[in-house]
Amino acid sequence: MRKTFITAAGLFLAAGTALAVVPGTAQAAAPCGQGSFCAYTDANYGGLSVGWTGDDGWWESNIADEDSSWANHGISGPGIKDHVKVYASAWQGGGVTICLSPGQEVPYNAGANDRGDSHTWTSSC
Repeated sequence: MRKTFITAAGLFLAAGTALAVVPGTAQAAAPCGQGSFCAYTDANYGGLSVGWTGDDGWWESNIADEDSSWANHGISGPGIKDHVKVYASAWQGGGVTICLSPGQEVPYNAGANDRGDSHTWTSSC
């Protein structure tokens, strides 16, 4: 009887440990709310984060040319613009630095790093 109790307790503790580890890996860009596009000043969703629910033709100086990771938590549906294009210049000029599909999170992209100045929601990349 005692051996059974110790085995069950050991299994319970092992399961509890596994559950404690899973949530930390499941939330990459957690500060980015549903329906938003977010850009972060550091790789891996660190540093300052800025989120938008609509287009922005001129990013503020705290994120302009400082973006290093991105998350698209936009809402998808028929006729909804759910992709996000980030541009190298204000007012969607200078070419696209990165485009995110719905639900896509990018922890770092060397070609897009520190280049974003504006973005728009669109129907596709």
